[in-house]
Amino acid sequence: MTTSFDTRLAEPTATANMETFSTDDALAAMGFGKFQALVLAYAGMGWVAEAMELMLLSFVGPLVREEWNVSAQDESLLSSVVFVGMLIGACSWGYISDKYGRRTGLLYSALFTSGMGFLSALSPNYLCLMALRFLVGVGVGGGHVFSSWFLEFVPAQNRGTWMIVFSFFWTIGTILEASLAWVVLSTLSWRWLLALTALPCFLLLPFFGITPESPRYLCVQNRMSDATLVLERIARTNQAALPPGTLRYQQDSEVDHSALTCEIDHLLPVGEKECADDNSISSKSGSAAALRSLLSRKLRRSTLLLWFAFYASSFAYYGLVLLTSQLSDANSSCASGLRYVKSEADANLYKDTFITSFAEFPGLVVSAILVDWFGRKATMWCLLFACCGFLGPLVLHQSELWTTGVLFGARGCAIGSFTVLCLYAPEVYPTSVRSTGVGIATAIGRIGGIVCPLVAVGMLRSCHQMEAIVVFEVVLCLAAIACMLFPVETKGRDMN
Repeated sequence: MTTSFDTRLAEPTATANMETFSTDDALAAMGFGKFQALVLAYAGMGWVAEAMELMLLSFVGPLVREEWNVSAQDESLLSSVVFVGMLIGACSWGYISDKYGRRTGLLYSALFTSGMGFLSALSPNYLCLMALRFLVGVGVGGGHVFSSWFLEFVPAQNRGTWMIVFSFFWTIGTILEASLAWVVLSTLSWRWLLALTALPCFLLLPFFGITPESPRYLCVQNRMSDATLVLERIARTNQAALPPGTLRYQQDSEVDHSALTCEIDHLLPVGEKECADDNSISSKSGSAAALRSLLSRKLRRSTLLLWFAFYASSFAYYGLVLLTSQLSDANSSCASGLRYVKSEADANLYKDTFITSFAEFPGLVVSAILVDWFGRKATMWCLLFACCGFLGPLVLHQSELWTTGVLFGARGCAIGSFTVLCLYAPEVYPTSVRSTGVGIATAIGRIGGIVCPLVAVGMLRSCHQMEAIVVFEVVLCLAAIACMLFPVETKGRDMN
């Protein structure tokens, strides 16, 4: 009788002493291998598609203005409605991927974007085109899900470097779009450009069946067996071994959960776990609870600063993309006393856009060197101040060569700081609200995208170049200060 009683007392002790490992432990042990490279290729194609859809705005606006005789204000609205759609899409796809899974967010955002992109090529009038490009923006707003999904497979020790590598796909997308526009618009119409730009997003769909769900998301959902299967699949593909023991869910320390599971439950084998109270906040309590967590005492400062940093970075980056196409037109029309004149050589637009797009390569290389050595925060504010320095000469009218040169430097700094910001945001938030938090921050950033065409197109077309550049300088300086004030440095930190 006593022996039986003692045995029962010993069982919890034996269970508690069982070896366990977290998702971060497993990823660190297996390293970055073939499996992560395949995830990188799929997620990278998603970013290529998003970059192409946004670069499209630089080429379509002037052609639509000429074909349908719309004003400069209406031309800027074509860009703004895309960003309005992206604002809505960023929040929606972030919530969907936190509640229903990362794979669900990837599938439906790609399907929606490609469908609306093809339909917009058939637009019979300007209003219809605006409506369909708005819907394209809703789909493209899910682009941040690709980056969050990819980062959740990457070991903490080299996450910064691989996020920079991932961002090269964005640059590839911008160069592809500039090249595509150069070829297509010289022989075909802008409708063909819209249809061909939607093609990369459509190519994601046939490969969706083999994409894995994030093991971090599965752990948050208490689907430990499924998470273990994904980790075992990674181990087989990478020809590596999982750590000994049983997978446990590592609690997100940044979020105050209403009901925490007792320690002994985390140490029980997967088959014996019965507690389901610790599921994702977004799954159980809805988006309101997720927003409350983002604005909780522990995350409030990071969240508010991230919102402004995303707004300012989006304003600056997409503004620089539009400046490339608008400055030469504005300079020639203002110098001659005319407005809304057609550029004498469309080839100059494609050439300048092509050259400045290549600026993103050195910008990404510099940020890759600095991000894991200098830290996330310092890299961001240094690059933002450098971007201010490059834009300074454009307060006055410059030659085409000099304008292209300073925009080259500014574009490289802008993409470098924006990329590090996209790395920093998922590292700040816990898994349970990561996609929602990044989605809302990205949505706030889209407001910057909505406003920037009014400055980059409206003010320049009205011959107010000095005022437009001053606005960009002020926004960039404030963004650099916001990066200095971020409360935590995430270099080398586990994502939980």
